[in-house]
Amino acid sequence: MSERQVDYDLVQRVQRGDKKAFDMLVLKYQQKILRLISHYIRDSGDALDIAQETFIKAYRALPRFRGESAFYTWLYRIAINTAKNYLIVQNRYPLENDTDIKDYVAETYLKDQATPEHLLIRDEIAQTIDKTINELPDELRTAIILRELEGLGYAEIAEVMDCPIGTVRSRIFRAREAIDEKINPFLAHFT
Repeated sequence: MSERQVDYDLVQRVQRGDKKAFDMLVLKYQQKILRLISHYIRDSGDALDIAQETFIKAYRALPRFRGESAFYTWLYRIAINTAKNYLIVQNRYPLENDTDIKDYVAETYLKDQATPEHLLIRDEIAQTIDKTINELPDELRTAIILRELEGLGYAEIAEVMDCPIGTVRSRIFRAREAIDEKINPFLAHFT
């Protein structure tokens, strides 16, 4: 049985009144949702609150879930919207000092080059990526985070963002292009 079918069966059980089935969904997805929210909300306590609010909203909306999309893409959409709404209310901007981005850069760029100069450039690349992602328009930032940091496929991102796959591809391409433009001067030191 596929993960999507397992989730749908749990959703149907919840819709019939089985609260333990919802607990199973929460346990299955709480870490993924918290990690996703943490890309938007830096404070761990606030991120936990937003994750809890996400699951509350999902539980309340579950009677209307018809299974047209996978449960987790539906849940991701709720999480992203809840995090964005929180940021709007708090008048904050996401992704400040994103250590996950820096870890991603360390794994992706210069991974076998540990000279002091290379380490310094790696840190500068990480800060540049951080800054560039912060400056991206909201739809590009969300698409690149879901693809590169959350590992979602294009179809899944399209469901989460409620747009065509072609639009997702375009957004990810434009986000990568903006990041590449900013980091290419640093990478020129290694060619």
